[in-house]
Amino acid sequence: MEKQTVTIYDVAREAAVSMATVSRVVNGNPNVKPATRKKVLDVIDRLDYRPNAVARGLASKKTTTIGVIIPDVTNAYFAELALGIDDIAAMYKYNIILANSDENGSKELQVVNTLLAKQVDGLIFMGNNMGDDLKHEFERASMPVVVAGSVDIKQDMPSVSIDYVAATKEAVTNLLGRGNQKVALVVGSMKESINHDYRLKGYRQALEETGNEYNDQLVFETNDSYNTGYEMAEEIKNSGATAAFVGDDELAAGLLNGLTDRGVKVPAEFELTTTNDTKYTEITRPKMSSVTQPLYDIGAVAMRLLTKLMNNEDVTDRNVILPYGLIKRDTTR
Repeated sequence: MEKQTVTIYDVAREAAVSMATVSRVVNGNPNVKPATRKKVLDVIDRLDYRPNAVARGLASKKTTTIGVIIPDVTNAYFAELALGIDDIAAMYKYNIILANSDENGSKELQVVNTLLAKQVDGLIFMGNNMGDDLKHEFERASMPVVVAGSVDIKQDMPSVSIDYVAATKEAVTNLLGRGNQKVALVVGSMKESINHDYRLKGYRQALEETGNEYNDQLVFETNDSYNTGYEMAEEIKNSGATAAFVGDDELAAGLLNGLTDRGVKVPAEFELTTTNDTKYTEITRPKMSSVTQPLYDIGAVAMRLLTKLMNNEDVTDRNVILPYGLIKRDTTR
C-alpha cells in the first residue's frame, strides 16, 4: 500500500497548533516557546513529516535551489570546482542539483531545460563550449547564470576564471626558454573557445615574443581523456617536439605514460607542463609541472557571485579573474 503524504496541515492538527507555528519550527524561527517547539518536533518525528520544498517554492517564488551544469562529472578539474560551489551554497542555505552534460551540445540544452522546469533560482555553467543555442536559452531564462572555470568570449555573461591566455603564454615561454625549439600544444577540441580563442592565442604569443615560428604540425587537437593522450604519444614523439603544453591533466597523464612506455625519458628528452594542477599532477611519476589554478576558489567565488545576482545585490565586477601560478615539478628540467 502506498504511503500517504504527510502535510503541514496534518502536523498542525496533531500538535494542536497553527500551520504558521509549524512553519516557524521547521524554519528554525526562535520566536516559538520551547514547550511548543518540542511538541511540534515530537509530532514531526512521529508522523515522519518532510517539508515540501516544491510547495514552499511556489508560495515564495523561490526554491532556494540552484542548477550546476558540469560537462564531465568524472573530471577532477570540474569536481574541485563543484566542491567550492557546494560549500558556499550550503553557507547561504541553497541546495544544488548537479547535472552532467557529457560535453554534448544537445544534451546541454536538454539539461538546461530540465533544470528550468525544476524552477531553480539560478544556474552555474562549467562547460567548455557555449554555443549560440545554449546562450540563447540562458538569455531567455528569467534567472541569473554564472560561468565558472570556463569562458564566454564576448563576456556577456557573469564569469569567474583565470587569464587562460596569459597562463598558456607563460607556460609555453618557460618551455621555450630552456632550449626547446619545438613545443607542442596538446588540447581538446578547437571548437571550444577556451582552446581556440585563449590557449591557442597564448601559445602563438609565446612563439612570437621568443622569435619562434608557428607550426600547425605542432598543434594537436584531441579530447581530454587519458587513453587519447596515451595513444597520441607516438605521433607527438614523431613530430620532432621536445616539449608539450597540455590542456588537461588527465590527457597529460596519458601522454606522459605513453611517452615513457615508448622509451622517451621525461624530462631529460621531453618536457611536459599541464594546466589544471589537479590530483593527477601529484600521482604520476614523474610528478607533472603545471599551471596552478585556485579551483576551489573559482567555484566558491562563482557561487557567491550567483547569490548576489539572485538577491539583486550590487555587483561591481561581473567577470572575475583570479590569479594563477606555475609550479615546476619533475616533468620539466
